[in-house]
Amino acid sequence: MKQEEDKIPVIFDTDANNELDDQHALAYLLFSGDSFRVEGITVNATYNGGDIEEQYAEAQRVLQLAGLEGTVPLLKGANADFAEIKEQIGLDSFDGAEAVDFIIQTAKQTTPEKLVLLAVGKLTNVALALEKDSTIAPHVRVVWLGSNYPEPGEYNQDNDTLAMNYILNSGVAFEMVTVRYGKPSGTDAVRVTQEEVNQHMPGKGPKVATPVTGRHGVAFDNFGDYSVNLFEHIQYHGNPPARALFDMAAVAIVKDPSWAQSKRIPAPILRDNKWVERPENKRTITIWENFDKEKIMDDFYQTMEHYQLAGNQSPL
Repeated sequence: MKQEEDKIPVIFDTDANNELDDQHALAYLLFSGDSFRVEGITVNATYNGGDIEEQYAEAQRVLQLAGLEGTVPLLKGANADFAEIKEQIGLDSFDGAEAVDFIIQTAKQTTPEKLVLLAVGKLTNVALALEKDSTIAPHVRVVWLGSNYPEPGEYNQDNDTLAMNYILNSGVAFEMVTVRYGKPSGTDAVRVTQEEVNQHMPGKGPKVATPVTGRHGVAFDNFGDYSVNLFEHIQYHGNPPARALFDMAAVAIVKDPSWAQSKRIPAPILRDNKWVERPENKRTITIWENFDKEKIMDDFYQTMEHYQLAGNQSPL
């Protein structure tokens, strides 16, 4: 078992109520206490899933189902986007201040390893933290689930393109975990069917004393049963009909980088919704692609079965 100081320190930044991959990514992270030290969870609001209160409520449900509410900090971030908020960050209070200040404070804590800012929604909270205090840049590693690079479009990217471009032009370590809708090279390929979920997930995770009412109005005492419920209320795509667990794959490659391929490239920029290459740019970023679905899903299910909670380091 890893010592606490050897575990990967993470802040998970999420639009938790958007669809269902955020919840599974968060549970996977919280159940991987043998690998991760979860410093906190920050939420943001994207086009779907309601405002910051609803995003917060869904993240809170997953924390409660893990039995970790009050152990792992949960903080509200930005409703609006980077351009709307950045001029206000000198004020005592601004949209997203709670999450932004938490990111800065945590990044400044002495640690031998960089703090991973694992962002699986828009990049607003992360960009605001870097804008408010650029001295945190050497102390953090931003791993973002987003973009169809080198093609345009993608939900997280489109929710705050300026935040992404800001980070691309900054000096912070930045890794893009590609989505690539409909292509085998992105996290869109890490798909599961409803049948697979019904086979693997019922009853998984710790059983909590007080049932938690999910977003569809049914109460659960474990995350696995809530997972089944989430998959009962979602649209499926493809043949066979399946759903991608994009965000969960981003957690997986931080846990084990061998489960995908990475490459370094000069940082491009997005202009007029088109990627513009900058081959002379000395600033480089990492691109993640070609995810090993079988190994990722096998570890996810094994983690659900043999969980070790972040914040509770005793084997279960």
